[in-house]
Amino acid sequence: MIRYISSLILLFISLSVIGQSESHTKTLLLMGSRFELTAISPDQNKASAAIEAGIAEIKRIEKLISSWDSKSQTSLVNKNAGIKPVVVDQELFNLIRRSLKISKLTRGAFDISYASVDKIWRFNGEMTELPDSSKVAASVAKINYQNIILNPEKRSIFLAKEGMKIGFGAIGKGYAANKALDIMSKMDLKGALVNASGDLISWGKDEGGKDWKIGIINPKQKEKVFSWLNINETALVTSGNYERFVIINGQRYSHIIDPRTGYPVRGLSSVSIICPNAELADALATSVFVLGKDKGLDLINRLKGIECLLITDKQELFTSDNLHLDYIQKPITNHKYQIKIGNEHAQKK
Repeated sequence: MIRYISSLILLFISLSVIGQSESHTKTLLLMGSRFELTAISPDQNKASAAIEAGIAEIKRIEKLISSWDSKSQTSLVNKNAGIKPVVVDQELFNLIRRSLKISKLTRGAFDISYASVDKIWRFNGEMTELPDSSKVAASVAKINYQNIILNPEKRSIFLAKEGMKIGFGAIGKGYAANKALDIMSKMDLKGALVNASGDLISWGKDEGGKDWKIGIINPKQKEKVFSWLNINETALVTSGNYERFVIINGQRYSHIIDPRTGYPVRGLSSVSIICPNAELADALATSVFVLGKDKGLDLINRLKGIECLLITDKQELFTSDNLHLDYIQKPITNHKYQIKIGNEHAQKK
């Protein structure tokens, strides 16, 4: 299905006209990204306690999976690439094992060993020319999820090639959102929502006692909502190439790197995945971006319980077979507030 519209970004919208005092939100920087945690409760103390518990869980996960923290287990695995296996906590071992399953499913479009290219491309305004092709090729030679060796009995991880690195930029925030929401949902709330810079997952109801709403807007007219989606205890993750990019010789290069080539992907400007699990949605959003429209939609159409909405560079809107038009309803004009979902979770450092 196709419609021609301007490129889209997603906003979380609360539709209740009364009772905003029951919605409690805290915004802060975690895992290098903007997190928003919302708790719905008539008791402010309960809401605050739930939010703080969610934050503590995200910080715990960050210490475990961060490749920037030299003391983290992930950094220790990277330091010992090509040298020896490293024993890790069962939680990290399981996350890596699930990541490898997604790599197999996507035939390498998703690959946590992409981190080897982290010093090749920089999207902070410093790049003025394309990286040397030989350096890109050398970095790609280190990327291969099949060289991540797991030993379940010893609970160890071994990166078979010297110079290999793993990173969780395309799955870590989704995992953290899952874990934070799971804790919050057990703390006597009416509802909760975690927005990890575009990796969004909800539980329960909003402050109006209704399903959480996701509005789709035109970034050129951000005050106008194009349409909206009801979400109920599910995740919606968006990956976009319109916020972090570099222009070299008139050509636009996005921050989303194809781990199979070492070069930025082209063809799509936005991918949104809807499914019950933010971790899986996070990984699939990047995977579809790398696979492109046709192969990406084919992948999603083969997966049960997962829906996809994507925008091409030509501003064409496509949806998976599972996302029917009756999910997309008329625009909302009377909403209380909007919270922007960022798009900085693709395969990058």
